[in-house]
Amino acid sequence: MDRIQFLRDMFQAAVAAADPMKTLPKALGEKPEGRVIVVGAGKASARMAEAVESLWGPCEGLVITRYGYARPTISIEIVEAAHPVPDQAALDATDRMLTLLSNLGEEDFVLALISGGGSSLLCAPSQGISLQDMQAVHQALLKSGAPIQKMNTVRKHLSRIKGGQLAATAHPATILSLMISDVAGDDPSDIASGVTVGENTSSQSALSILGEYEIELPASVMAVLRQGSSVISPSDARLKMVRNQIISAPSQSLEAACNALGDMDIECRILGDANEGEAREEAVRQVELAIDIQSRMSAGDRPVLLLSGGECTVSGWGGGIGGPNAEFSLAAAIALHGCAGIHLLACDTDGVDGAAEVAGAVVHPNTLSRAQEMGLDPQAYLDRSDSHRFFEQVGGQVVTGPTLTNVNDFRAILIETKG
Repeated sequence: MDRIQFLRDMFQAAVAAADPMKTLPKALGEKPEGRVIVVGAGKASARMAEAVESLWGPCEGLVITRYGYARPTISIEIVEAAHPVPDQAALDATDRMLTLLSNLGEEDFVLALISGGGSSLLCAPSQGISLQDMQAVHQALLKSGAPIQKMNTVRKHLSRIKGGQLAATAHPATILSLMISDVAGDDPSDIASGVTVGENTSSQSALSILGEYEIELPASVMAVLRQGSSVISPSDARLKMVRNQIISAPSQSLEAACNALGDMDIECRILGDANEGEAREEAVRQVELAIDIQSRMSAGDRPVLLLSGGECTVSGWGGGIGGPNAEFSLAAAIALHGCAGIHLLACDTDGVDGAAEVAGAVVHPNTLSRAQEMGLDPQAYLDRSDSHRFFEQVGGQVVTGPTLTNVNDFRAILIETKG
């Protein structure tokens, strides 16, 4: 068996299970009578719009997705914008979306297509905050090492669309929000900063997070936070006609990968779909578990496959080019010390690990020895968070291009006996 190809196949099975063309039709009923408006944002939103029109035919609407993630649609307009830091295209398209949703009536129906990445792509800064300010906010949050839930809390209180405000704008129309989850716990309020979900936190919560992670933001941004924000309370009457439904989640993709083993004589163990924390620390934890499992195996025992999801972070960025999955892989390679019989893969299901057009990386027992033959110092690359450059040189990168979905990170470790 080609172990690396096997792990890649597991990753593809996980991605395929979250394809909106497969999951969205199960949640979409007949097209309502009257005016129907489709809006959306995220890395999977264009694929979701394509799936909607394959069932409902032409629809009025506007969807914002990442550059390179557009799909052919009949009449829903697809706008591409920057991720993970918003740009002018995101700002302009979000303003147009809010205008489209204004002045709707009770007889109108809004279908919202929401997936991970929407927090950047839906850019409507609060009054007094410029695009440049918001770009500084996103950059600072990404470098902070804060979990996505806390980053999104800050973003919500600096926005005119997040934290239920998209839904409030469309009131009194009926809203069905279909979501693809890329967050631990699958809380709808965390997916793309909960544009159709009420928010329990306050601007003071955001200020506390900034203090906790020592995040410095422009003075204009701090002034807005101190004044309060316009997020919508979960009890707000404008949310009564909103239904939020998750159509794809990390747990489903992990199960799909496990099921893809079919009749292969491999034991599958799912470690969870919400693993968080520093990527390099999680890598060491999982490698220690893998080595312990291997130490208990006897000759002839069937292999063990460990699967996990979630979203790790990279803090203390050292100026290199890397992402959580490549950093996990590099830290794991170092922790393995070339241990025979253990192979692993760590990739982001959206095809983008960090800001690089690389999904992640694979590690085999010879990864470190190959690096040493090439004169590379793995620890030096890890110290400066330069994992993508490391794997580019040793040949371990996984490049998929746009996967058109996003159910967070996918990690797989294949454990066999040493002999």
